[in-house]
Amino acid sequence: MTTANNTQNIPFNEAQQAWLGGFFAGMHSHILQSAGSGDAANARTITILYGSQTGNSESVANDAAQAAKAHGLNAKVLGMDEIERDAFIDLEYLLIITSTYGEGDMPDNAQMLWEAISSDDSISLANMKYSVLALGDTSYDLFCKAGIDWDQCLAKLGATCLVERVDCDVDFDEAAESWISNVIPLMSNGAATMTVDSNDTEKAPTYGRKNPFPGKLVANRLLTSPDSSKETRHYEISIAGSGLSYEAGDALNVVPTNCPELVADIIKAIGCTGDEEEPVHGELIPLSTVLREHFEIKLPSKELLDEIAKRSGNQDLNSALASGDKDKLAKYLWGRDTLDLLLPFPDMQFSAAEFLALLKPLQHRAYSISSSGKANPETVHLTIGSVRYNSFDREHKGVCSTYLADLADENSAVRCFFSPNKVFRVPEDNDLPMIMVGPGTGIAPFRAFLQEREFRQAKGINWLFFGDRNAATDYIYQDEIEALQNNKVLSKLDLAFSRDQEEKIYVQDRMREKGAELFSLLEQGGYFFICGDAYRMAKDVDKALHDVIATHGKLSDGQATDYVNQMKKDKRYVRDVY
Repeated sequence: MTTANNTQNIPFNEAQQAWLGGFFAGMHSHILQSAGSGDAANARTITILYGSQTGNSESVANDAAQAAKAHGLNAKVLGMDEIERDAFIDLEYLLIITSTYGEGDMPDNAQMLWEAISSDDSISLANMKYSVLALGDTSYDLFCKAGIDWDQCLAKLGATCLVERVDCDVDFDEAAESWISNVIPLMSNGAATMTVDSNDTEKAPTYGRKNPFPGKLVANRLLTSPDSSKETRHYEISIAGSGLSYEAGDALNVVPTNCPELVADIIKAIGCTGDEEEPVHGELIPLSTVLREHFEIKLPSKELLDEIAKRSGNQDLNSALASGDKDKLAKYLWGRDTLDLLLPFPDMQFSAAEFLALLKPLQHRAYSISSSGKANPETVHLTIGSVRYNSFDREHKGVCSTYLADLADENSAVRCFFSPNKVFRVPEDNDLPMIMVGPGTGIAPFRAFLQEREFRQAKGINWLFFGDRNAATDYIYQDEIEALQNNKVLSKLDLAFSRDQEEKIYVQDRMREKGAELFSLLEQGGYFFICGDAYRMAKDVDKALHDVIATHGKLSDGQATDYVNQMKKDKRYVRDVY
């Protein structure tokens, strides 16, 4: 997650303040059943399953559980990888909350259960009553596909839908709240609501998604060489006084502001002045401030695309939209942002209100944390590649990566909040081997893992596969890595700098070279972690892992797949990919 995820999964990122926080914030409660409602042990049980890549779905699932308890229900919250096929089939009352990952894929923790249920038409779910909440992003063609697939599958297998599926865009709070308020009373079947005793209910966190902490940027340094084709930076954000804490493997969500130059250029392009006052959150704010702080202005929403196509009459854009061919549209939009779509048509102007109505809210970006919370309790470290490129005779910049690189400073309030990742964790057993594959900025969580192992004085083997383009310019954290080797914290290091020789070498090639030893550590109960690009690197590494297991375990392809699936079930094969 070292770069902003496809917001199908943002992070949306399967530490947030729950949308029910406002309701529960004043309660210091232990929830007790009211008179006449029966013993809690006899209450109806509902199961709430979440499919999450970055934590959002898990957060909503926990909110739903609180609401369920308030209606006299026993609520059991599980990740989709924490329930077996047969137990799933026996469920009577089920809520599914899932994000969509990548191009319409299931989140990692949902994939095996999905395959087990969707591939067997003989299953009967006639006794199941269910509802689905899908989290997604309308910027993507396969909006909420994972949730849609679950809904259709359950209906096909005979389950009864109590409340129609709700598909949420990136700003999901109100839709999720409405869905829960509708479905929970139906699940409770008229059971008495709970009363609240003011003793020990957990308070909603002070800081979270709706109330980010104003952190201070205390470090911003270039990691790559000035001669590199990349710009990778190390950041440290102070959370002193926040009361917040985090674990190695968690993500930090950063709420950026838009580039002021881009804001000014867009205001000019739509024929406004920037002084127009528009209502946002109950107050009138100048357009220039609104665009800088509240709305996504770099990548156009589908609604804005449609309106630009309509007003401009641009044949290429209209043809791409009308064709329904996502590849054709992607090709047209490649390298373009909102301003690129506006500039060729200076007569195509918008009022401030018209333009804002076509924009999506400005979203946080989720980044893998590159420090251990135990070793660094008052600061959070991030390792981020700055996105900069030239296209259509303009310099383009990533929203959050260059907000941190260029705009934030020690006097800025860097608004941020945590997303815990309970699966992507250093093994509890300090003696177990840990194998980490993280090229480029994918090294971020493994820097945290190594700090954690050093803090714990763990004796288990730590093996890092790292690489990038060129060793001379892109070997980030080299001094730290070498110090960890000298201190015997980093047991093994395999490097793959792809462009330092005629034939490109990648981390998956190094894995195959060391296949026998790698398999031996897996057989000893070793954990295998991947962080980085989901579409190429992670798939190539996964293929290499299967090959290593098949070759050195003397297994068939099917047996190697079963071996990997068991590792996934045991939480010994975990990915943080984007």
